[in-house]
This record gives sequence, C-alpha cells and structure tokens, in this order.
Amino acid sequence: MLTLKAITKDNWEEVVLLKPKPEQESFMASNLYSIAEAQYLESFVIKAIYDDEAMIGFTMFGLDPDDGNYWIYRFMIDGRFQQQGYGYHAMLLVMDEIRKCSNRTDIIMLGYKPENEQARRFYAKLGFREEGLSPWGEIIAKYIKL
Repeated sequence: MLTLKAITKDNWEEVVLLKPKPEQESFMASNLYSIAEAQYLESFVIKAIYDDEAMIGFTMFGLDPDDGNYWIYRFMIDGRFQQQGYGYHAMLLVMDEIRKCSNRTDIIMLGYKPENEQARRFYAKLGFREEGLSPWGEIIAKYIKL
C-alpha cells in the first residue's frame, strides 16, 4: 500500500540515497538539496513515498507565497521502482494531501523542463494542462479539478 510519510532524523539519509534514472538526473534537484531548501520555505512539506515499508520516492509541495497556489516543487520515484505504476498512484496521494489542506485553492501548479517528455506525458495523464514557459525556463502546468 502506498503512503506518504514525514521525513525525520530516522529516514532522511535513505531519502538522500533515492535517485532517478541516470538520464533523468538533469531534470531535477537532488533530494538532499530539496530537504535543505524546505527548511527555508515555511509553507512547504517534504514527504517520503513508501510502498508498505519500502521507501520508493520523494515529494515536496506547499503553498507558494508569490501566487497563493499549491505547488508541487519536487516529485520523484527512485529509478529502481519506475515503470511499475507507482508514480501515478503516488501523485494521486500527493494531490489528495493538498486537497485536504484547509488553506488550499482549487489549483495545483508544477513545473518541468521543456525537454522532459516523460514528465509532459505523465502530468498530462493526471490532468495537468500546460500554461506556458516560466521566466526560469520550465513548462508550467496547472491542475484545476480539486
């Protein structure tokens, strides 16, 4: 069963060891960087993605103070666990966590590099619609069915 669990002093090192496939590494910040970044983003949370007791991925999401919408800043499934259906179901869990937040809007935003075709297909399958290119060079996608 897939679950999202807090990242703590007991599991953070395991999170750092999670890696995407080598060809995907240029598409995202490392989990170590994301854990550090989350310390300075007050409204963001970091979670490990588990299949029963096995840690399989990582996510970071929260309310962006610039636009007042929830953003999924990071989402990754370790390369060993990709192509097994985990990503789709784990993203649904993340979206459900956001849906439960009392301060949420009806929108979830995320960004990905334009050359990341796998991400484009994945997020489109989940219902995200591309909004255009951000000033920092990522494709911005929006989900509006909360």
